[in-house]
Amino acid sequence: MEHNPFAPQFDDLPQSLAVFPLSSAFLLPSGYLPLNIFEPRYLQMVEDALADNRLIGMIQPQPQPHQQDQEKPALVKTGCAGKIVEFSETTDGRYLVNLCGIYRFDVAEELSVPKAYRVVKPDWTPYKGDVSAHRCLDLDREKLKALLHNYFDQHGIDCDWGTLDEAPDGRLITCLSMVCPFEEAERQALLEAPCCKARAQIFMSMLEMAVRSGKEPYSCY
Repeated sequence: MEHNPFAPQFDDLPQSLAVFPLSSAFLLPSGYLPLNIFEPRYLQMVEDALADNRLIGMIQPQPQPHQQDQEKPALVKTGCAGKIVEFSETTDGRYLVNLCGIYRFDVAEELSVPKAYRVVKPDWTPYKGDVSAHRCLDLDREKLKALLHNYFDQHGIDCDWGTLDEAPDGRLITCLSMVCPFEEAERQALLEAPCCKARAQIFMSMLEMAVRSGKEPYSCY
């Protein structure tokens, strides 16, 4: 990922991590995710994070149509930790924060803590390479741009093509993966891709299938 001088070193990553289960949000290493925080438990989570290492784990609930516990749904295996890089308060009691993705993590176990929000023991080990992930990319820019033109037309998405052309490969795939209106399963597949090259290949395959069918991106699961 792109170097962030304020990001923690891999060996300094915490042994416990507050998590924010949210199906509508998606974060990748080096990506940026704005959040509007208003629930009391997550207001407290942000306050605790600001007082400590400023890290929050973004993770999706398991995609089960009939979750027995809506307050504490089962979690998918893999999430992405983000560092709070921007923070502001609103007059109606909300926090507006911006997270910068640092490292992915697997949920080793959920911890029992006296908090209203959830905390897990993260396993960072499989994702030590996230720090240098973008070095393995070799994008076919012409093919990608042709697919994006068709896909964006289908979905009524406006694009600044000049900015897209100027973006480095890694930043481009990260941003596109986060902003394209994929389903939860597709997003999780992008997150769990073993390397950025695999993520780019999955992303291109999703675009190809969507363009050919004229429908929403196909499910990888």
